[in-house]
Amino acid sequence: MSDIDCLVIGAGVVGLAVARALALAGREVVIAEAAEGIGTQTSARNSEVIHAGIYYPPGSLKARVCVEGRQRLYRYLNERGLPHKACGKLIVATSASQRPVLEGIAARAAASGVDSLRFVETAEARALEPEVACELALLSPETGVVDSHALMLSLLGECEAAGGSLALNTPIAGWRREAEGFSVDFGGEDPATYTVNSIVNSAGHGAPRLLGQLEGFPAEHVPKQSFAKGNYFSLLGKQPFSHLIYPVPEAAGLGIHATIDMAGRVKFGPDVEWVEDDQDLVVDPARAERFYAAIRTYWPGLKDGALVADYAGIRPKLHGPTEPMPDFRIDGPEAHGVAGLVNLLGIESPGLTSSLAIAELAVERLG
Repeated sequence: MSDIDCLVIGAGVVGLAVARALALAGREVVIAEAAEGIGTQTSARNSEVIHAGIYYPPGSLKARVCVEGRQRLYRYLNERGLPHKACGKLIVATSASQRPVLEGIAARAAASGVDSLRFVETAEARALEPEVACELALLSPETGVVDSHALMLSLLGECEAAGGSLALNTPIAGWRREAEGFSVDFGGEDPATYTVNSIVNSAGHGAPRLLGQLEGFPAEHVPKQSFAKGNYFSLLGKQPFSHLIYPVPEAAGLGIHATIDMAGRVKFGPDVEWVEDDQDLVVDPARAERFYAAIRTYWPGLKDGALVADYAGIRPKLHGPTEPMPDFRIDGPEAHGVAGLVNLLGIESPGLTSSLAIAELAVERLG
């Protein structure tokens, strides 16, 4: 008999959602988190946006879990009274040449089951957002924002209430396949080795690296890892928008967009900066020049000196700068042949929105 039934590695929003789902299903769950708190990496360093599910290829795992996850998330937040706001967003075309891009986004969204989008011509867009300049916009009323930390605390609380436990400052120092299950070396102040029946690797941008350290795991199922840093700048002075404002998407992200937090403050980002170090979280103030140029394409009234370097996050990419963006990977035994192991790989945006749907699939694939 193993010491631990289910081990979830990583206490970000997705890992916590998985642990909650396992605990509610009656499994004994331990969450191992290397950091000193929950959600200190990608989960705490993003836009906190609830995505509608409009950008992703129809039929893809991303599209499926985003649409389903968004519905589940709003229901979860409303039932528990957690802080969120369905403020909606405008995706703006700033030139006539961008109109076909918006039309493509709308068609892709409809094919994925998102039927709430509507086109907004210039006059109506200006009525909704007087400061915004655009030729045409798409209004997404189901897009919103959430207090991600409040969400994570709720997920953890429900996991613990169902018998789960959290171990902070507990990195995985090593792990091996055994005849039945796994043997896992836990680091930290009190290092120890325990046997484990089942594992969900939800270590975010550390998940591929950790998987590469699993003795006896087939190397062909360990993906290449790349890191895209996203920098954010906050806005000083009067807040200009009531909706989120997005430009048309770019190659590796959704462009430098304007989001609104639960306190009503506007911040801009993320941009895309490919880095080698996944702990490089310092925002270079010199990047503001690029932000001013990008933002002024849709908000020409942005004043000099209004942007202040804020924070940065790392996107866990499974592709490099010149490669197409792959789908999410929820790799269970059916993918890699290792019983009792599910790997969550490349779970970047819309991972927060999709967390409850991803959790259900992870539990299903764990068996």
